[in-house]
Amino acid sequence: MENINLVQTLKREIGKKIVGQTDMVDKILIGLFTGNHILLEGLPGLAKSLTVNTMAETLGLDFSRIQFTPDLLPSDVIGTEIYNEKTGEFHIKRGPIFGNIILADEINRAPAKVQSALLEAMQEKQVTIANETHILDTPFIVLATQNPIEQDGTYPLPEAQQDRFLMKVKVEYPTREEEKRILALLTEETIFEDIQIDKILNSKKIDEIKKEVREIHIDERLKDYILDIVFKTREENEYIECGASPRASIALVLASKANAFIMGREYVMPEDIKRVVYDVLRHRLILSYDAHAEDREVEDIIEDILEGVILP
Repeated sequence: MENINLVQTLKREIGKKIVGQTDMVDKILIGLFTGNHILLEGLPGLAKSLTVNTMAETLGLDFSRIQFTPDLLPSDVIGTEIYNEKTGEFHIKRGPIFGNIILADEINRAPAKVQSALLEAMQEKQVTIANETHILDTPFIVLATQNPIEQDGTYPLPEAQQDRFLMKVKVEYPTREEEKRILALLTEETIFEDIQIDKILNSKKIDEIKKEVREIHIDERLKDYILDIVFKTREENEYIECGASPRASIALVLASKANAFIMGREYVMPEDIKRVVYDVLRHRLILSYDAHAEDREVEDIIEDILEGVILP
């Protein structure tokens, strides 16, 4: 746990530009320290993109931002083969996917063929251009954002692609006190763009932290608790059409370990599982017609499941 102090320093550095949103920051760190992708969903103006940008500044890693739009092409994401008239040869022009931290901004604004261009990269950590396979650098994580209120001109992510995200994090409004601090930061104090962000981590340190996270202890009873939750989603339920896959069990173990690490512990507690369970399951449950007809939210279904499982 020698790197836990670095994590606290990292969070303080991010706090120079990001007021509040500690839950979002922690969940992105969980993705970074487990090598997994995070989907951020929230209303405009809640600092989703700014948080990712600021975090990238604190890391000694390559950062790419892709603005998803309806006219985006798969080649705009992964790259393409270019013909050079002078040499008469083809060469590969790499796209923005060749980075360490990828911000897929407003991912639901691009059509399915563009969204699917991310599938191979997210799952296999490689891309194929002109029949050539290119291995992506590590670490590699996709941090995608989407706006839940606009439906016109958007393309909802297929369930298969959502399952490739470790967590779907709902970004909430700041508190009144936090918003007052935001006003001071953006309207009264130093020029926001001039705030200096120091680099705290690098790829070597991140690899060390990922190893430490893997070594966090989780009791067998807590593993059984996680399995009880996931298997409960697969039981006959009038509100669930399709339950969570084994990826959910894996994600709950990894995310709870990473949360324990961020909290400065070498072991997982039930509180770690409870903190991540909604984010891990909310995009992995397909609700039935009855659930939609009765205006039942997925969070309500998860709450019912947790109440029906005995906590060790």
